[in-house]
Amino acid sequence: MLRSTLIILLLAFSAAASAQGFNYNYLSVGYGNTDFDGLNADGDGFVFGGSFAINDSLHAFAGFEDAELNSVVDVTRWNAGVGYNTSLSDTLDMFARLSYESLDFDVPISGSDDDGYGFSVGARFRAGNQIELSAAINYVDYNDFGDDTGLEVGILYDFDDTWALGLMGEWSDDISTYTISGRFYFGQ
Repeated sequence: MLRSTLIILLLAFSAAASAQGFNYNYLSVGYGNTDFDGLNADGDGFVFGGSFAINDSLHAFAGFEDAELNSVVDVTRWNAGVGYNTSLSDTLDMFARLSYESLDFDVPISGSDDDGYGFSVGARFRAGNQIELSAAINYVDYNDFGDDTGLEVGILYDFDDTWALGLMGEWSDDISTYTISGRFYFGQ
């Protein structure tokens, strides 16, 4: 019964969705809260990101996050990479991304940093003319800090073809993140 209901809802949303496709050219700025379970610490900070379509199937992307944990530890995380995207329908895109990842912890006396790689696979779903849903499985492997796998889900409300407001959550074994952000689209 639940499966039938979900299929009916997806079909209803698909029928209502626009056929304009997905734009991989955007800049975003946001504010987020991050909880590091292993450190028993949480904090908030600003998040910046962007994506640029190289062609219809490839895009480059980058992100930067700066947070202060428990008013003591500064955490800076950034990534950059390339992604492959393909349209399965007018309302559904699948993507895969490969990235370089960097993480830096600064405390008053010392600090540590690490880098590694990330891989992500996910989907973007147009659930109506102004609503986009997204989900992804994210994997990151740092040289010294180890690896982590997480689930990311998000929703975007498009005010028009240029501006959107979004909410995103990501949950993994060690880190939980919640972000609200604004997105500026260009060059569709």
